[in-house]
Amino acid sequence: METNLVRVLEGQYLDELTSELCDFTLEEQNAATEAQGVKPLASSDYVPIVGKTVTYVVACVIVNDSNEVLMMQEAKESCAGKWYLPAGRMEPGETIVEAGVREVLEETGLKVQITTLLAVETAGGSWFRFVLTGNVIGGELKTPSQADQESIQAKWCQNLNELSLRANDILPVVELARNYRKRQPKDPNWHREILPAQKAHYKNYLRVVVAIKNKTTNQVYVLLSEKTAYHFPTVEIHPGRSIHSTLKKFMIELFGADLPQHRPHGVLSVEHHTSGTQANPTDGLCLTVLVICRPSIESVSLIGKCIWHELSKDLSARLAMTVAGKNATFQLHVVR
Repeated sequence: METNLVRVLEGQYLDELTSELCDFTLEEQNAATEAQGVKPLASSDYVPIVGKTVTYVVACVIVNDSNEVLMMQEAKESCAGKWYLPAGRMEPGETIVEAGVREVLEETGLKVQITTLLAVETAGGSWFRFVLTGNVIGGELKTPSQADQESIQAKWCQNLNELSLRANDILPVVELARNYRKRQPKDPNWHREILPAQKAHYKNYLRVVVAIKNKTTNQVYVLLSEKTAYHFPTVEIHPGRSIHSTLKKFMIELFGADLPQHRPHGVLSVEHHTSGTQANPTDGLCLTVLVICRPSIESVSLIGKCIWHELSKDLSARLAMTVAGKNATFQLHVVR
C-alpha cells in the first residue's frame, strides 16, 4: 500500500480494479437513502457518458514569459464579444489533455503542450472542469480576419480588468497559473508537473487518502479499507450531489455519525481514459483526494471495515510535507 501511496502522490494511476474495491456504490447509497424514506436523486445504474450523462470541461491558462495570459474573444451569440480563457467541453473519445490542446488551437490558433493539471472544479456530481496549463509550441495567434464559430480573435493580456469578461470565475485560476509559473523549482509548497493519468473507469469514483497523526510520536497514518483486499477507501461519486456531500456521507460510513474534524486538502491524482465502444463507452474517472483528520489518532474510532496503517518514517515525512504545502495538491473547487 505504501507503493500505491507513492504512486498517487506522483499523480500516477493505481493498477487495481476499482469497481471491485468500491466501498460505497451508488446502489448502496440509494438503499441508505430509501431506508430513510427519501427518494433517490439518481438511478443506481447511472453510467457517465460524455455528451449525454456527464459533462467534462477543460480550461487552459497559458501564461507567457511576460506574465501575459492567452485570452480569446467569444463568437457564440449568447456571449459574443466577451473575453474568456480558451475552454470548452470534451468530446467523445478525447482524453483531458487532447481536449485542452484542441480547444486552444481552435480558439486561439496556437499549438500548446499541456504540462500539468492545476485544479479540478465540480458542480454536482456530473459536471467537472479540469484547469490545465502549458507552453506554446507553434501556431499563429488568431486575428479578426480569421474569425469563425469558435472565436473572433485571441490575444495576450496583462491586465484582465481591461477586458469585458464572459465571467469572473476564471480570475482565481489565472492567478493560480501565474503563481505556478513563478514558483521556484522543487518548491515543496507546490506540486510537480502532473498530468491526468490515463486509466479507464466505467463509473466515476472518489478515492480518499485519509491522513491522521499520532501526536505523541508525530507519525502519520493513512486509512485502509479491508474489503476484498487492502486499498484506499473508495466511493462512487453520486451524480446528483456535490463532491463534498458524497465525501461527507462516505466519511459517516467509515467513522459513524460522530465524525472527527476533517478537511479535504486537495486532489492528488486524476485517472481518466476513454475507451470501450461507441455503444458501451468507458467515460468514467477516479479522483484521489487527500483528507486530513485534525484530532490525534488515539481519539478517533472506526465503524467501517478499515484500519489505520502507520507509514514508514520517510513516507510519513513526505506526506506531512504535502499536507503542509498549500499548493502541494491540485485545488478542488466545489461550485454550489
